[in-house]
Amino acid sequence: MKIQSAILSVALAVSPATAFSSTSFNHNVVSSTQLYSTIPKPGTVTTSLTPPSKLDSSNTPDLFESRVYKTYGRYPITFTSGHGCVLTDDTGKDYLDFVAGIATCALGHSNEALTSAITNQMKQLHHVSNLYYTPGQAQLANWLCTNSCADKAFFCNSGAESNEAAIKLARRHANDRGITDPVIITAENSFHGRTLATVTATGQPKYHKGFTYGGEMVRGFKYTPYNDVEKLKALVEEINVTPEEDAKEGRKRGVAAIMMEPLQGEGGIRPGTVEFFAAARKLCDDNGALLICDEVQVGMGRSGSLWGHEQLGVEPDVFTSAKALGGGVPIGAMMAKGEAASVFGPGDHASTYGGNPLACAAGLAVAEYLSEHNVLENVRVRGEQLAAGLEDITNRYPSVLGETRGWGLLRGVVIKEDAGCTAAELVGDAMKEGLLLVAAGPSVVRFVPPLIVNEDEINEALARFEKAIEKRVGESS
Repeated sequence: MKIQSAILSVALAVSPATAFSSTSFNHNVVSSTQLYSTIPKPGTVTTSLTPPSKLDSSNTPDLFESRVYKTYGRYPITFTSGHGCVLTDDTGKDYLDFVAGIATCALGHSNEALTSAITNQMKQLHHVSNLYYTPGQAQLANWLCTNSCADKAFFCNSGAESNEAAIKLARRHANDRGITDPVIITAENSFHGRTLATVTATGQPKYHKGFTYGGEMVRGFKYTPYNDVEKLKALVEEINVTPEEDAKEGRKRGVAAIMMEPLQGEGGIRPGTVEFFAAARKLCDDNGALLICDEVQVGMGRSGSLWGHEQLGVEPDVFTSAKALGGGVPIGAMMAKGEAASVFGPGDHASTYGGNPLACAAGLAVAEYLSEHNVLENVRVRGEQLAAGLEDITNRYPSVLGETRGWGLLRGVVIKEDAGCTAAELVGDAMKEGLLLVAAGPSVVRFVPPLIVNEDEINEALARFEKAIEKRVGESS
C-alpha cells in the first residue's frame, strides 16, 4: 500500500491532469508534450556550449597552467600511452615505470584482462544507484571477505573515502558503547588521506597547516610514535581518563580505535613491527576499541601477501583498500569483521559511485588476475631481487645512499643528509635515464612497480638508478 501511495504521489506531482489519462502512457501522445521537452533531435545545437572538440588542446602544459588548480608539483612530461611496465611520452620516449600511478596500476598499463572487463561492462551497464543490487559488487565483496578476515565490505571511490568510512565506523562504535568523546590514535608520520578528517588522522603537521579552526584540526585524534609500544600504552591509558570537568557534564572520553598503516608509505617506507601491532591488538581488545589497518598502499598484494597486516600476524577489526584494488580505475573499500561488521545501518554511510558496475568489473578483473597468475609469488621473488640490488648499489655509494627497507614491491632507499641532493632531485635524475620513481618524504626514494614486473625489468631499473647516482656523484666531485 505504501508503494502504491508513493507511485500516486509521483504521478500527481508530474501532472495531476494527466496522471490517470488512458493515453498518458501511449507513445502516440509524445508529440503533444514536446513543448515540455528539453532534449531535441540529435545533431541540433541546443545551447551556446562549446564542445571540447572545438577547444584548443595543442599545448597540455599551458592548459594546466591556465586552467588546472595547482595542487600538484608536476614534472614536465606528458604521457600518451603505456604497455606493461613502460610508459611513452608525447615525444615518443619510453620510460620504465616504477611508480605505477603511485602503487595503483597493479597489472601495469593496457592489461588485456582489465581492458576487456572494463570495455565489456561499459557496453552493458556502467552505473546504477546503490538503491538496487549490483551483481559485481556482491561478487567483489565475496572475494575480499573470502580472502581475508573480513565479514562485510563497504565500497567507495578512493583511499581517503575508505578511511573516512573507517573513522565514522569507529566513532559510531564508540558512541554505541557510551563514549561521548571518542579518540582515534594514529601514528606520527602516517598518511591517511586529504579530506579534513583523514588529513587530521595523518600525523604530519605539514599537512595541517592552514586548515585549522582556532588552531585545531578535527577533534578526536591523538598521535603516537610508530612502533613504540610503551608510548602507545601510555597514550591509551591517558585517553581513557575523562577530564574531571568533562565528567561533571556527563561526558566520557575513551579510545575508539587505533588506526595504523602496516607499513608507512608516505612516511618513508617504514614497516610496522610484530611487537607493536600485537600490542595494539591487545590494547584494543582490552579496551573495547577497534584496530584499523590502512591498507590503501600496501594492500592488494604489494607486500607479497594479499594484505599487509598478514605480514604482522594480526587480524584487524577494520581495514581499508583502494589504489591497486581497481588497477587504476577509481574504487575504494572498507572491510570489517565481527562486531564491527554490523555497526552501520541504512542511512549511516553511503557513496553515490561506490561499488558501481564499472568499478567492480575492474576490481573483479584485478582479483581474478592476482588469483590465476600467481602474482603474489612474483611480488615476493621480484621484491627480493629489487631489495638485493638496492643493497648492492647502496654498498657502492655509501656517501649517497643509506638504509634500504620495505616489503615485496614497496621498497625505499634512504638518501643521506649529506648526500648533496634530496629524494625528489634524485627522482628527477632517474627520470632523465628513463626510469620513473617517486619520493616518499624528503629523504626516501620509493620503488613501486606494477606487480607483474619481470626479472629483466628489475635489472634494467637498477642499472638506470645506478647510472643516475653515478652522474650525480660525478657532478659533485
